[in-house]
Amino acid sequence: MLSEHVVLIIGGGSGLGLGIARHCRDEGAQVAVMEVSAEKVTALKEEFGDDILAVQGDVTLVEDLQRCRTAVVEQFGRLDALIGCQGIFDGNVALRDVPVESVPALFDEVLRINALGHILAARVFVDLLEQSEGAIVLTASVAAYAADGGGLMYTASKGAVVSIINQLAFEFAPRVRVNGVAPSTFTNSQLRGPAALGLESQKQSDIPKEDFLRLFLSLVLLQELPTPEDFAPLYAFLASRHNKIMTGQTIIADQGMFNRAVLSKGAA
Repeated sequence: MLSEHVVLIIGGGSGLGLGIARHCRDEGAQVAVMEVSAEKVTALKEEFGDDILAVQGDVTLVEDLQRCRTAVVEQFGRLDALIGCQGIFDGNVALRDVPVESVPALFDEVLRINALGHILAARVFVDLLEQSEGAIVLTASVAAYAADGGGLMYTASKGAVVSIINQLAFEFAPRVRVNGVAPSTFTNSQLRGPAALGLESQKQSDIPKEDFLRLFLSLVLLQELPTPEDFAPLYAFLASRHNKIMTGQTIIADQGMFNRAVLSKGAA
């Protein structure tokens, strides 16, 4: 799928991004990863060796993105696809339970990483993608389409991502295709909580697996909790030159969650 493609994955050090990085490499891509955690960059180098370019950097800092851009050009000479997987969760804290004095900081933290990060990355790399007639694939969430996929800030940030995809597809056409994937829940999510609420040491994967799985399976039609790698083929196709027909689209990958039974099970 990705032979003769250079793919940059932002936030590719763990969780969804790592699953996508592994899949893109297996599909023949030359892979670069930008990751904010120095520890995860080290782990990437230990797993992949020289098979990938791993750059430590913060997607919300222009200078880090530009440094990553320079490293990609120096090593590969071009870029064919940008995949955005960076993200932060908001702890699923209801607005009425957020101290009012913490609301601005929570908004700034979550929206800066989840929305502004995609905008800055698109701006820094668009010229390279225009040269290759490449693609951008961003990560939204089912939370953008229905309540209770997170708290207010997470939901707002993912709704913003869907709008970013729509607008950038319009602005970057016809030379750059811009699409997104809106995953539901998956195993081993490494999204951390917000420092604004003192939850930066907590991750989504800390939820007890049995309780989480029971709730998840009660909502979806496909009775298997997916892994990050299960979503990766969607990203690979959208990032590839095989996609000649889609731009400005967000694929909702929800295991049938939005088609759940309302009346039938109650009648039974």
